[in-house]
Amino acid sequence: MEKQYWQSLEEYKELNKPTVLEHKESQPEFSIEGLDESEIKGQSSRRDFLKMLGFSVGTVALVSSCQMPIRKAIPLLNQPEELIPGVPNYYASTFYDGNDYCSVLVKTRENRPIKIEGNDMSKITHGGTSARVQASVLNLYDDARLKDPRKREVETDWKTIDRDMMMKLEDMAKAGQKAILLTSTIISPSTRELIKEFTATYPNIEWVQYDAVSYSAIRKANELHFGQAIIPSYHFCKANVVVSFNADFLGNWLMPVAFTKQFSSNRKLTNGNKKLNRLYQYESRMSLTGANADYRYGIRPSEESAVLMNLYNEIAKATGGQTNGSHTTTVDVKQAANDLLANKGKSLVVSGTNNLQIQLIVNAINHLLENYGETLDLTRPINLKQGKEADMQRIVKEMNTGNIHGLFVYNINPAYDYADAGAFVSGMLKVPFKVAFSETCDETASLCNFVCTTNNYLESWDDAEPIQGSFSFTQPTVRPIFNTRQFQDSLIKWLGLKVDYSTYMEEYWKAMLDQHQEDTGDFTAFWNKFKHDGVIHHDFDKTDQPKFTNQNLSAQKPSKNGFELVLYEKMSIGTGKYTNNPWLLEMPDPITTATWDNYVCVPVRYADENGLEHEDVVKVNGEMELPVIIQAGQPEGTVSIALGYGRTAAGKAGNGVGKNVFPLMNFKGGYYDVAGNTVTIEKVSGKKYPLALTQMHHNMEGRSIVRETTLPKYKENPSSGNEQHLIDDKNNVTLYQKIDYDGIHWGMTIDLTSCTGCANCVIACQAENNVPVIGKDQVRKRRIMHWMRIDRYFSADPENPDVYHMPVMCLHCDNAPCENVCPVAATNHSNEGLNQMAYNRCIGTRYCINNCPYKVRRFNWYEFVNNNKFDYNMNSELGKMVLNPDVIVRQRGVVEKCSLCVQRLQEKKLQAKMENRELVDGEVQTACSQSCPTGAIQFGNLKDENSVVVQNNKEERMYHLLEHLHILPSTSYLTKVRNKEA
Repeated sequence: MEKQYWQSLEEYKELNKPTVLEHKESQPEFSIEGLDESEIKGQSSRRDFLKMLGFSVGTVALVSSCQMPIRKAIPLLNQPEELIPGVPNYYASTFYDGNDYCSVLVKTRENRPIKIEGNDMSKITHGGTSARVQASVLNLYDDARLKDPRKREVETDWKTIDRDMMMKLEDMAKAGQKAILLTSTIISPSTRELIKEFTATYPNIEWVQYDAVSYSAIRKANELHFGQAIIPSYHFCKANVVVSFNADFLGNWLMPVAFTKQFSSNRKLTNGNKKLNRLYQYESRMSLTGANADYRYGIRPSEESAVLMNLYNEIAKATGGQTNGSHTTTVDVKQAANDLLANKGKSLVVSGTNNLQIQLIVNAINHLLENYGETLDLTRPINLKQGKEADMQRIVKEMNTGNIHGLFVYNINPAYDYADAGAFVSGMLKVPFKVAFSETCDETASLCNFVCTTNNYLESWDDAEPIQGSFSFTQPTVRPIFNTRQFQDSLIKWLGLKVDYSTYMEEYWKAMLDQHQEDTGDFTAFWNKFKHDGVIHHDFDKTDQPKFTNQNLSAQKPSKNGFELVLYEKMSIGTGKYTNNPWLLEMPDPITTATWDNYVCVPVRYADENGLEHEDVVKVNGEMELPVIIQAGQPEGTVSIALGYGRTAAGKAGNGVGKNVFPLMNFKGGYYDVAGNTVTIEKVSGKKYPLALTQMHHNMEGRSIVRETTLPKYKENPSSGNEQHLIDDKNNVTLYQKIDYDGIHWGMTIDLTSCTGCANCVIACQAENNVPVIGKDQVRKRRIMHWMRIDRYFSADPENPDVYHMPVMCLHCDNAPCENVCPVAATNHSNEGLNQMAYNRCIGTRYCINNCPYKVRRFNWYEFVNNNKFDYNMNSELGKMVLNPDVIVRQRGVVEKCSLCVQRLQEKKLQAKMENRELVDGEVQTACSQSCPTGAIQFGNLKDENSVVVQNNKEERMYHLLEHLHILPSTSYLTKVRNKEA
């Protein structure tokens, strides 16, 4: 039987009906709401057509499509030397928000940051980014940002703030009144030195770091085993076999950009390579990492330690180690154990669970496999996630007993995201002097006496050491838009120092290098190079790993009663810091394809047995009401809900969206963990809540789109899984004359084996091409405007399916069906292979949309600019500052789609022409290909025989979507290969 692919459970059930094709009703491409009857039924006369054609060409194109928004220009009195109007500048900088790290390049136009790129010079992130990194530029232009510092909810000036602060600091220090400086994890060596100096000057102040989602159990386990409370560096690139337990390292765990780069480097089957790493994923929800696993097993959170112990015992038996008592589970570990044993020193076992016993077992397994010093490095620890639950619990207790007189909060929001936020808020109200360093008046800042408005990271100076010995630089790419000041500059001011933070940081580095006797030559030259490159990597001499000390290992008995809850961070908004970012709110989740809400993911079997349907509302623990998504791959006995929603002080886009589930965290053994809390689920009779999902906006209609195979089959036959391509290629005939391109024919290849479906490319495209946000209601009507989408398909068993992700954008066909049907020639073909859109000619007939088999064209049903009904980033002067001036903002009534970033192609062509040379392969990159953390998307010239795209097109895995139609797309795909037994 031919393998079936499906996008939703409803489609799965239809596919298994014998008469599915006979009774299937056609669905409109868009919602028909708001259209008149004649348009719905397609009834029109010859007179109507001629009337429409004449009016459209003569008037609609003039009034609607050609309308341009007013652009205000103010000439410069003294033009900076480096600023040339119309020419972008790039600055190396660092994205670090207290949780995620990435080395970046910031593109500016006329001193206005408009786009974030990855920094290729970084040895950690290697030019990759994530969706949150791409969207972070929009936070700079957030209307929710505070414009001035505040004193008791009233705007004030910095002179008043500094006077009151210095007076209060002196008074508290003299009286010996305890104060707390509560911050996110700080990875800046200069900031840490400054805080050290600040707390030395005011010894009554204690510095504590806090993480909304903690991994302190990893540090504690390493302290017990190695004597150092650290998180090691992980080298997924050196591992032939990876076994992961609830560690979504391709999604949100620790350093996903770096880990994705590492892991994907061993998922390349080009240039004759026929080796793949193998990934086993044991998890309690369907995660992005699980979706990309070769072998995936669903487990309850209470089963994890028992399954891990069984894995440990299998390895211990084979290596002569001591086994431990465990509990029987139905989960297979023997195959994983055999693969690990066959790859000692070239394997890696990780867990994302914040549980000490689980992390101790993980360490013991890696020790038996001799992975330390190979795939794990304790000599270059990761500096992220330094918070400790014990410190936070102690502070909350002291606040509630009245022992703390001052609280300074920086870059965190515990009044919202602390698991026991009620206790934190009640204690905070008993602290007489409270100061927040914040960009917005969030849930925590709104409870403070003073709010010291801080700069956005794109307006700031800083440094970072994410991994010991690897440094990166942060520099301002725009002057502060508002009357804000860096956290560090405030501390410097209150210390009475006569420098700014930029100077302080430079002096710190000079002193630090002198202290360590580092020979950097001319320090000024070194410092300028650091700012230019954005990164410095210090190569240590290889040292021995710390000695391993055995610890007692134990496993919890698995529970079989009730629902075990799994909380998780979405790829979009994370822990809630980006809940007011409309780009991220509207980004379809890679697994559920849902936008704008959080929800309860329930197992398929439970839904069938209890009559639950999509969008039914359930009560969690008898209190919190949330809608239901029946999630394929959700393990039996578990439910999962996304963190980061339910904000009350986020801003106009994020307020009131979803529910806050941080209070449902599991507290056990002194650690807060996102998984394992037992909850009850109760259906609310007769109640529905509408969700905006994109999973059924476009489906396969029974056509062969996904193509996949296994590694053994691929080794035997490189065309395995792609046999249809050979048939179609042989039978393709056409009456059209083949287009002969002179020097350039732009093309793209997408390697489905490398692609993880992370949706980074979707947000990169949105940022580059001014794609509007349309809101939940319009998404529900199938009108989402993204120029590219990530199609997600399931196959096999719905309770544990295989998952496939496929990026789809305009494929720029040489025999494009859209071009033939446009009555005004708005869509045409260039002499470089681009399917072009002339927006000022388009009259919105949508014939091209109906004729496109890939459904990649978008229609502007409404004016999304300066429209109060779409009050997102394009409806304010501040929000519109993020728009790319090289790309027109499309008006109502026109069709738009991927242009392969033609503005970038023209820029590089002009640059090469000015330098009197030919373009180099890889020099021109689209937004999606440049930002892809896996390198799955490659772009180049199909006329260049040495280009990567040409070489990829010679692979036996290459195919085109719906190639039997012979529309000759310029974008091709490479068959997905999983490293599993045939």
